[in-house]
Amino acid sequence: MKTRKIAEQNVTFHTFNTVVVGAGAAGMNCAKKLYEYMDQNGIADPQKRIAVVTAGLSLGASRMSGSDKQTYYKMGTSPDIPDCAESFARSLTAGGCCHGDLALAEGIGSLRGFYNLVEAGVPFPNDRMGIYIGYKTDHDPYERATSAGPKTSKFMSQCLEKIVRRYGISIYDNQEAVEFITRGEGQNKRIIGLVTVYKKELSDDNLAVQVFLAENFVLAAGGPGALYKTSVYPLGQTGIHGIAFKAGLAAENLTESQFGLASTKFRWNVSGTYMQVVPRIFSTDADGNDEKEFLTDFFPTMSKMATNIFLKGYQWPFDPQRIENLQSSLIDVVVFNETQKGRRVFMDYLHNPIGNERLDEFGIDALEPEARNYLKAAGAIKKLPIERLEHMNHPAIDIYKEHDIDLYSEPLEIAVCAQHNNGGFGVNKWWESNIRQTFVIGEMAGTHGVKRPGGSALNAGQVGSQRAADFIVHVYGAAVSSVSSENPEIQLQIKTVVDRLMGIMASKTELTPSQAISMIQHRMTVCGGHIRKLKNAEKALQEAIDFYKHIKTEGLRVKNARDLIDAVQAEHLALSSVAYLKAVVELLKSGSGSRGSHLVLSDGGIEVHPDIKDPDTGKCLKFLPENQALRNSIIRVVFDKTAPDLFTCQTIPVRPAPTDRKAFEPAWTDYRERKIFDE
Repeated sequence: MKTRKIAEQNVTFHTFNTVVVGAGAAGMNCAKKLYEYMDQNGIADPQKRIAVVTAGLSLGASRMSGSDKQTYYKMGTSPDIPDCAESFARSLTAGGCCHGDLALAEGIGSLRGFYNLVEAGVPFPNDRMGIYIGYKTDHDPYERATSAGPKTSKFMSQCLEKIVRRYGISIYDNQEAVEFITRGEGQNKRIIGLVTVYKKELSDDNLAVQVFLAENFVLAAGGPGALYKTSVYPLGQTGIHGIAFKAGLAAENLTESQFGLASTKFRWNVSGTYMQVVPRIFSTDADGNDEKEFLTDFFPTMSKMATNIFLKGYQWPFDPQRIENLQSSLIDVVVFNETQKGRRVFMDYLHNPIGNERLDEFGIDALEPEARNYLKAAGAIKKLPIERLEHMNHPAIDIYKEHDIDLYSEPLEIAVCAQHNNGGFGVNKWWESNIRQTFVIGEMAGTHGVKRPGGSALNAGQVGSQRAADFIVHVYGAAVSSVSSENPEIQLQIKTVVDRLMGIMASKTELTPSQAISMIQHRMTVCGGHIRKLKNAEKALQEAIDFYKHIKTEGLRVKNARDLIDAVQAEHLALSSVAYLKAVVELLKSGSGSRGSHLVLSDGGIEVHPDIKDPDTGKCLKFLPENQALRNSIIRVVFDKTAPDLFTCQTIPVRPAPTDRKAFEPAWTDYRERKIFDE
């Protein structure tokens, strides 16, 4: 560690072989694997060559999120139902826009990653024979899912962190990422450093700038959850997409965010048993009065309505292909329609669904077979939803109790929320980005395509982190960075960053960071959320471009140094919103239609329901069906400060899964000679 005076600020330098940015389940596993591979190869003091840098150990989706972070999707472990990696990969690529080589790698590495977690101490349940029992999740043709309860991903990151600490790897907490330092251009471009602000030492007199120099960077900082107003991401989950774009990383599938029903007081998905116990869903006015059983207007029978509530358990994500003919995602549309009227929507576990003069009273025996048989098999033939939930999944009740919400006495307010970014930054089969020696893992990696089975994100993070560590150690080696803190080129880039921070501190504008973030979130939710229209998206894109340029020129008003962190995040989110909206506009222009987890509105489309109106036209809400011809291509987005929209888009073909297989002897030779790492 060295300290240099740059632009009147004391800047602290750290030097490593590999810096992992982010401390969730994927980031911690990568640090663990880096150490183990270095140790296996006889490299001295591997713990001194690796660092984990994070804005907050207790923050992030792995530690705080519900969503499918409570489900782990792996290859099947049933003793009597066969499964294989190719079948697993077909499930991941079924929705299109997913690279086949990545999907196959995730299938092949699935059980290796899962049992690594079991050995790390994650309490996945098994029976007396050691079978890890599975269940069905969304977009899952088999019972591949498993879970350690609602805190599955939290257990994963905590168990892996314990091992990382036991290995002696340095964890630098409270480091806000501000900018990447790069060297070279084109194919020779490299990220060689990360500039951060150490939040614990930040003051009006000290910007607490630190610089991490390394040969390799692994980006594992999660998705940009703060882009959306209605979101199930943890508060403050901003990600580092803005600085990654500026450094030159190419993004893929930014259009494919996933949305679904979640509670809003405490941000948590209401998937799985929350829906399978079939709670009552009702709405009120803004003050909590005038209760209304609004779903009854849209379903012909209690059986159909209640069964669809049940099906939202494992058909949880909003899915345009499950709207017609009174399917489960009609519930998402109706809930959103209700909230657009200024009303609030709640789930009530103290009462069964309530009918009207057309709909009979609720009864489990009247449910359709899929729902009825599931509840009977679970032994959940109880009178009330709370009793069924208590019987099937008591930890689901406890997680709300921990956040001062008592499902035994109060309803749960819900909305349609953003919960996962299926897109991210493009990677190859070793999870290396378009910039060599920079790897992207976890939710930052754009590996998922249009649809994915619930919980497959956790599997992707574990497989990707293991493969990235494998490639780093066996191809790039373990040497620490040779870049000097006295290098004039490096110091110039750092000075530019420091001057920018000082400029924000001195800004006289009236716009605050919180106001800026609120404006970004509103724009993204309305125009880049689960309901999209080309005209609106084009208008939002231009507004986002102008807004980012305004922030760059005028800055944001900060009262003190602590506000500086919010200002940095706001600027990065502003740039990210341009990238996402640029991708959305390009996709809509291509005639993609409704796919994944978003609905594309059109006057000439398919009617959602005769009683649901388009808020812009007042006409019956209609949507375009998916253009399946586009499933074999992906929109790739790259930052270009000279471009009118700040980003350029390119359509690239989906990479197929490799089909070549070798006999044992030549495969063994390739392994010994390290040819497995060849492109």
